[in-house]
Amino acid sequence: MEVRRRDQRADRLSPTASGVETGRAIVIEPWLKKASPRGGSRSPADARTPEGRLEEVVGLARAIDLTVVESGLVTLSEIRPATYIGKGKVDEIAGLAKSMSASIVVMDCPLSPVQQRNLEKAWNTKVIDRTGLILEIFGRRARTREGSLQVELAHLTYQKSRLVRSWTHLERQRGGFGFLGGPGETQIEADRRVIEDRIARIEIELDKVKRTRKLHRESRKRVPYPIVALVGYTNAGKSTLFNRMTAARVLSADMLFATLDPTLRAIELPHGAKVIISDTVGFISELPTMLVAAFRATLEEVIEADVILHVRDISHDDSEAQLRDVEKVLSELDIAATDCRVIEVWNKLDRLDGAGRERVLNLAGRNSDRRPIPVSAITGEGIDRLVDAIEARLSESRLTLEISIDPADGAGLSWLYRHSEVLVRDMRDDGRIAVTVRADPDNAARVRARFNS
Repeated sequence: MEVRRRDQRADRLSPTASGVETGRAIVIEPWLKKASPRGGSRSPADARTPEGRLEEVVGLARAIDLTVVESGLVTLSEIRPATYIGKGKVDEIAGLAKSMSASIVVMDCPLSPVQQRNLEKAWNTKVIDRTGLILEIFGRRARTREGSLQVELAHLTYQKSRLVRSWTHLERQRGGFGFLGGPGETQIEADRRVIEDRIARIEIELDKVKRTRKLHRESRKRVPYPIVALVGYTNAGKSTLFNRMTAARVLSADMLFATLDPTLRAIELPHGAKVIISDTVGFISELPTMLVAAFRATLEEVIEADVILHVRDISHDDSEAQLRDVEKVLSELDIAATDCRVIEVWNKLDRLDGAGRERVLNLAGRNSDRRPIPVSAITGEGIDRLVDAIEARLSESRLTLEISIDPADGAGLSWLYRHSEVLVRDMRDDGRIAVTVRADPDNAARVRARFNS
């Protein structure tokens, strides 16, 4: 195993929140050499570097308070059906785990139930693959009832296919029903039935949550508050940017998946318009499908958003790969990368040196298609430009109307302020009030109907 030593002074991850050690872990990054069309052995150009992936999975392990005693790359020419990696590496890691008293081995790859069972027997440790690790983090980060239900649903869906593990009690059989008895059902069938029953109950509860969220969104549509949703790769600085824009105190730690449950705050833009900023869960490469499905009710805040801020850590070596991972998840939500609502925010300018900063600013200026906004959520640099871009993007989809109101119609004037953005208000020579308002198409139709304009 090619060991990668980490410079602790340059560690991108802050200490864990609880400070309680979960266990001693070895982190393995299996790197499959893929043959290119020209006969090379490099991965596709848009893939992450193995060092970057290893750094990320070490961060994930530390996010659940695991003490990483060793980490390294294992280069593979092919995937072994029984153990994923070759026998020589299996034996090497077994000796490493014993000498370092490691109780957990994290494999940054999808393991089949059989592979997981075989590796646990060979290493005499608990083995966690990438999906299991992400599910564990989500389970710890969930704070609300909805978040807990969503994580539990994803976890049960994952465990349902992993009942064929190393527990021999799953092979025992119960007696059959009726007078004749019969072979009965195996313990694994009974456990699977219990899981399926629990999944059905959770889905019913989440359906209620989805209906509640829909009612909340419909109630927000009755007031002129557009939704601005923050999305991006985990640890891209979404929560820090959210705090900068809203003066909120949402947890913003330099760790992966520091926040999980969505947070909404209302702010007033410079020209008087009010918007609701929504901070959502961060994305990650190879995000388990069951998590995307489980969190769809939460992510519908993004689907319904008027403006989507795609926050990127522009200082990260794998920023381009992270961009594609986020776009992949957004595509599963039927949001295309070219969607006119999306504004790219290039965050963490403060982490770049002079040359890197100049390169990023020049690149942002030349990128006319995406029109990215370089910012630093820590120092506040570029936030004003970002707010201006949000206002400009909102104005593109909103209609401007001229309304004439009788001065005695105070209720009508109050209604306008509640259901539209009042831009100008003047008294005309004929004694009536001329009001210029701006509203989204739905509210604009209501304004026309209310004042016959």
